[in-house]
Amino acid sequence: MPDRPKVVIVMPAYNAAKTLERTYADIPHDLVDHVILVDDVSRDETVEIAQKLGLEVIVHRQNLGYGGNQKTCYDRALEWGADVVVMLHPDYQYDATRIPDLVAPIVAGKADLVLGSRFLGDPLAGGMPKWKYVSNRFLTGVENAVFGLHLSEYHTGLRAYSRRLLERIPYRLNSDDFVFDQDLIAQVVAARGLKIAEIAVPTRYFEEASSVGFKRSVVYGLSTLRVVLRYLLHRTGVRRSEQLRPRVPTSEPRAA
Repeated sequence: MPDRPKVVIVMPAYNAAKTLERTYADIPHDLVDHVILVDDVSRDETVEIAQKLGLEVIVHRQNLGYGGNQKTCYDRALEWGADVVVMLHPDYQYDATRIPDLVAPIVAGKADLVLGSRFLGDPLAGGMPKWKYVSNRFLTGVENAVFGLHLSEYHTGLRAYSRRLLERIPYRLNSDDFVFDQDLIAQVVAARGLKIAEIAVPTRYFEEASSVGFKRSVVYGLSTLRVVLRYLLHRTGVRRSEQLRPRVPTSEPRAA
């Protein structure tokens, strides 16, 4: 990684007009080289506000979903030349002022993925509904048991990735829905050699902040369990998954 790594923030956006300016104002702009917003056919003024703020704006012609949006985000960030990519929800739920601490382990070469965890603090104090708290604890416990990790949370909307991780992980094979994030973590664990860290990040729950409802959360929970099962079958050799096979960089020789 260069002495002055290029830090790019990507924002997967959908109807974020009410919160985008506040989110953008909290970004540490002395650290960040570029901000990209990918709009997934919003029905409000998200695009107009982003353009006014001077962000690079990419507008999908049709709604591709949360995961599909992130695929465009990472494709463009890598194309731009990012060394570190921060995924930040533009709904002002996560504290963007923590971005320097989020990217520091990657810049120092100590991590390839850093998660901004709500559970290293008190998410209930930030307004997290109790049913979300309980379901998050359950899913995180299952994932820790299967992945062999000891993370406090897997389900955060503030993350940082190294370039080498995004170049090695076949993220385009992942879901276009919300479980994209869990697909990606399973890929990181399966790839081996990629390091994961986490920092505490306060969160806010309020009316304008995007939040998945109970029914969608049930679907998301079941989808997460399917990701864990796919990883388990892959790891044990019962059923190999192409999605969990890391890409081989052209600079590295293929195994015989």
